[in-house]
Amino acid sequence: MLKVLRQYFPLRTLHQAAIDAALLLSAALLAVQLQTGAGTVDWTLILPSAVFFALAMVGLNTVMGLYRRPRGAPSSEAFRRVALSVVISVPIALVIFNLLPWSEVTSAPTRYATLAALGLLLLMRGLGARWGAVAMTGSRVMIVGVGPDAEEVRRVLAEDPSRHGVLVGFYPGVNDGECVVDPRKTLPQSDLLEAVRENRVTEVVVALRERRGGNVSLRALLDCRLAGVKVTDLSSFFERTSGQIRVDSLRASWLIYGDGFRQGFLRTAVKRCFDVVCSLVLLILALPVMLVTALLVLLEDGAPVFYKQSRVGHGGRAFEVIKFRSMRRDAEKDGKPRWASANDDRVTRVGRVIRKLRIDELPQLFNVLVGDMSLVGPRPERPYFVDQLVRDIPFYSVRHCVKPGVTGWAQVRYQYGSTVDDSIEKLQYDLYYVKNHTLVLDVAILFETVRVVLTGEGAQ
Repeated sequence: MLKVLRQYFPLRTLHQAAIDAALLLSAALLAVQLQTGAGTVDWTLILPSAVFFALAMVGLNTVMGLYRRPRGAPSSEAFRRVALSVVISVPIALVIFNLLPWSEVTSAPTRYATLAALGLLLLMRGLGARWGAVAMTGSRVMIVGVGPDAEEVRRVLAEDPSRHGVLVGFYPGVNDGECVVDPRKTLPQSDLLEAVRENRVTEVVVALRERRGGNVSLRALLDCRLAGVKVTDLSSFFERTSGQIRVDSLRASWLIYGDGFRQGFLRTAVKRCFDVVCSLVLLILALPVMLVTALLVLLEDGAPVFYKQSRVGHGGRAFEVIKFRSMRRDAEKDGKPRWASANDDRVTRVGRVIRKLRIDELPQLFNVLVGDMSLVGPRPERPYFVDQLVRDIPFYSVRHCVKPGVTGWAQVRYQYGSTVDDSIEKLQYDLYYVKNHTLVLDVAILFETVRVVLTGEGAQ
């Protein structure tokens, strides 16, 4: 993993993207070179345009999830993702072809041949991302510990060794308790640095809840670090590999002394300007859809068209969120709040459609304009549920140190949730966002949101 602008980028993905960009650049330049009279072409003008074309295509398909290997997903999802990338990328590439300077020196058949090559490349890359790739980093990981945490680290490594590293074995702690990992993978309990050198380990992951009391020698870990071996704790490991901060392995000291959680004036001002400009543009573009939606809601179940509800926002302060009404007017006639669920019988027919397409969230752009919300951030929850979740889930209130968002990291990484366990999973993604949020991550989440809406992932 390579960390740039506080975001983790898998080296394998960067290699794949670089190769694809080089192939697309070569295809574009070849399309120009093969034309009659190409020798008179101004390459100082064509070359930058070709670079832009290649980077635009790779960037577009990165945010469409083409390079991200779906964990535990069926093959049908992989094919759907590839098909979506082809359907979106090829028309956009055709538009770029016609706008850039080379459109005057390339014939239509050559441009279509280049687009066909793009589609074939996307197909091959998408299927390759689904079924894995040969490890390119050569990372060899030793896990210190043999308990449940060590087994969870092993599971994450096994999901994608080419990105996260290959497991060398488990190094047991002195007072590690019951062994729940495969004993055949347990290494002899010798000097830690010696075991690292014998097995050519490049990273040590400390999978122990308690690192005091002789469980593992801090001096031994320091010796590994000084020998050039990367030493990673549980929280940092899951942050890097899963885009989460796991609450079951989280310590308050890690939040206090670690990096991230920057809430400076400049970041706040940039984010606010970004929110205002983007929300205005989106409101203008979405106005026809919103008018049609309002009419359909009115025809099916009458007024009111909009639904206002108290939610907990920045600093724990309550505000009124605005949505298109997707449930019956008597959805909570007993006055008791309930989680929304799959196949909820309170949802109207129009409501099911606008929920699936996320159209019911569009009025929240007005919340963004007035400053109660941001375009990107943790989703706001109702005070009744927040009180319950703060009691049951450690660090839940940390998510309130930034403005809630219309969309968020948890929304593009995890399906719709309606239980406390789902809230824990989503909180782990929210903590990652709060710790690492930048304008780059916000833009990436907005593009991922487009993909989620188009594919219907996680919709209720």
